[in-house]
Amino acid sequence: MQGTVEGFEFGAVTPAASYLVACLGSALGLRCVVRSLHNRQSWKPGWLALGAATIGCGIWTMHFVAMVGFRIQGIPIDYDPRLTSLSLVVAIVTVGLGVFAVGYRGATPVTLTAAGILTGLAVVATHYTGMAAIELNGSLDYDPAMVSASVLLAVGAATAALWTAASHRGFTAALGAALLMGVALTGAHYTGMAALGVHLRGATDASYMSGDSSPASILLPMLVGPVVFLILAGVVVMFDPQLVLGDGDWSRSASRRRRGTVVVPRRPAQPPRTDSFFEPRDQRADPRDQRAGRRTRATQGTSPRGR
Repeated sequence: MQGTVEGFEFGAVTPAASYLVACLGSALGLRCVVRSLHNRQSWKPGWLALGAATIGCGIWTMHFVAMVGFRIQGIPIDYDPRLTSLSLVVAIVTVGLGVFAVGYRGATPVTLTAAGILTGLAVVATHYTGMAAIELNGSLDYDPAMVSASVLLAVGAATAALWTAASHRGFTAALGAALLMGVALTGAHYTGMAALGVHLRGATDASYMSGDSSPASILLPMLVGPVVFLILAGVVVMFDPQLVLGDGDWSRSASRRRRGTVVVPRRPAQPPRTDSFFEPRDQRADPRDQRAGRRTRATQGTSPRGR
């Protein structure tokens, strides 16, 4: 028997919430990746790991926020905690492969494209692993054409987001990249849901369900941890001094503030040798040297008349 799938029980609330979560996780994660690329003095492994974890949590949280509005008419559903946890690990690890490739091999066209493909595949893998965690008295099947469309959408939008974030600096580029990544996540999710079909196995057997559990009561407690992590990651990124100071050299500005000096353009420090690059120009510009030269020339010019 074919089951009736309802993916928008709460109307536009769950799609809007999932898109916002996707944009938040993407914005924070991409910011961490870009920081590791443009600031050589930053702790690269730490920022890349934080970026991968943040994007991965954004993908996972987006999926299960959207699944709060998912229903199959007439039967209860539950989620296997092991597969649900595995989908989070899959998201973080797969994104991490692409993120670390960009961080250590540079933002070249090849690495950005590879990272975009891996990020798109992370979205798809998280979605279908999370769907495999559903427990119900029936089975799920998918339309291959719609599944292919979800994969292409995820990979294309994720690659475009990474290119935008790594190739352009500034708030506008960061915002555009986050919005593109949000499209990759939510677009792939709802395209994959459109590919879904449910076949029920005769009479409903809800013996595996715990009481009158609903998807919201099951999923919302699981979402607390990743959402708290995204908030903490947001605090770390927002209090990053480089984000406040823009694209300048934060470490140099910080050292000047510690010395209590006025921030002025710095020339390269002169080495303590007498044959400094700047020494001839400084000697010509020194008024004391010019006066000494004039006195020497005057003495030399009067000495023949004195004899």
